[in-house]
Amino acid sequence: MSDATVLSMLALGFLLGARHALDADHIAAVSTLLTDHPTWRRSGAVGFWWGLGHTATLMAVGLAVILFKVSIPERVAETLEFGVGVMLVLLGGSLAVTLVRERWHVHLHRHDGEAHLHLHSHRLHEDHRHGHWLRPSIRPLLVGMVHGLAGSAALMLLVLAAVRSAWEGMAYILVFGVGSIAGMVCVGMLICLPLAVSASFGRRAHLAIRGLACLGSIGLGLAMILRIGFTAGPF
Repeated sequence: MSDATVLSMLALGFLLGARHALDADHIAAVSTLLTDHPTWRRSGAVGFWWGLGHTATLMAVGLAVILFKVSIPERVAETLEFGVGVMLVLLGGSLAVTLVRERWHVHLHRHDGEAHLHLHSHRLHEDHRHGHWLRPSIRPLLVGMVHGLAGSAALMLLVLAAVRSAWEGMAYILVFGVGSIAGMVCVGMLICLPLAVSASFGRRAHLAIRGLACLGSIGLGLAMILRIGFTAGPF
C-alpha cells in the first residue's frame, strides 16, 4: 500500500470518525449530560471526554481483534447495542428525576400591586451550590466507552477489510477516534446553543428544552431495545 493510499485512508478515517459523532444515539446521550447550566466550555469538555472514552474503548478492542485475531460475534454486537438502549433510558430517566427534584411550579407574587405568574424552583439554587466534579468528566467518559463498545464490531470489520498490517489498523482506529473527539466537541457546543438560547427566553423555555432532551433519550433508547429485542429474540 503506497504512502498516498495510507494518507488517504487515514484522512477518510478522520472524516468518518467526525461523522460517527453525529449518530442519533450519541447526540441523545450527550444532550442529557448538557442540560444542567450549559456553557460553551463545559459543552466542549463533555464532548471531549465522551470522545476520549469512545476512542479508548475502540483502541482496546482494536488491539484484541488485530493482534490476537479475536472476532466479535454478531450476538455480542447486538447485546452491546441493546446495552446502549438501556443506557439511554437510564440517562433520560436520570434527567427526569432531576427535573422532578427541582420542584418546578407556577409561583404567584405581586409587583406594584399587579399579580404575576412565574415558573419557579425552590431547589434549583440549592442543588447547584456545590460542584458536580463527576459530571464534566467521568460520566461522559463512561458513556463514550459504552458507545465505543457498541460500535466496535462494525468498525473492526471495516478496518480488517481495509488494512494489511497491525500498525495500519491501529493508526486508522486512532485517527478515527481523533475525528470522533473533534466531531463530538463540535456537537456538544452546537447542542449548547438551543439550551443557552432557551435559557435567555426564560425558565419555561429552558425547562421545555430539557424535557425534550429527556423524552428524546428515553424514546430512542426504548426504540433500540424493542428493535433489537424483536429482531434478535431473547439473549
